[in-house]
Amino acid sequence: MSEYLILVDENDNDLGKMEKLLVHQLGLLHRAFSVFIFNTKGELLLQQRADEKYHSAGLWSNTCCSHPQFGEDISGAIPRRLNEEMGIYCNTKFYFSFIYKAVFENGLTEYEFDHVYIGITDDLPVPEKSEVKNWKYISLKNLASCIDKHPEEYTKWIKICLPRLMEKFEPLLDKNYINEYEHVNINHN
Repeated sequence: MSEYLILVDENDNDLGKMEKLLVHQLGLLHRAFSVFIFNTKGELLLQQRADEKYHSAGLWSNTCCSHPQFGEDISGAIPRRLNEEMGIYCNTKFYFSFIYKAVFENGLTEYEFDHVYIGITDDLPVPEKSEVKNWKYISLKNLASCIDKHPEEYTKWIKICLPRLMEKFEPLLDKNYINEYEHVNINHN
């Protein structure tokens, strides 16, 4: 079954839909989201993308990144993809958006209007093996250091997004924000 993405302009206004692979072949701007899940120690949950992914295979990235499907709101897409990729449920809050464009070795292009969301839970992930090869928790400062030392091990979008995430969210970690954050662990059967 084909997956259709939402094409947007540089103000995130809907322009229509197009099949996912074709969007990436043509390098068209489309709506996406990146989710950063922290535990109550303030550590970020990273995933290592599965070797079977169509681009950036085997690279470390944020907790979950994907696209809402045509006709789907981001608010519905995030819990769906977070569960499909990482096997967890977590409330998230919007923090910021950015646009980036990255061309990959295989000729595909990510050109995304990316909405960044943050959530907090101590639930451990149960990743889908076809999506995620491995996972780990890491502090933002240690992640920045690892990216500086080995940038080839990380996705292009996390390297673009991390400085802004640190600017916006890290000061909140220092103010004990985690303990005040309204996090809810939801059990779904």
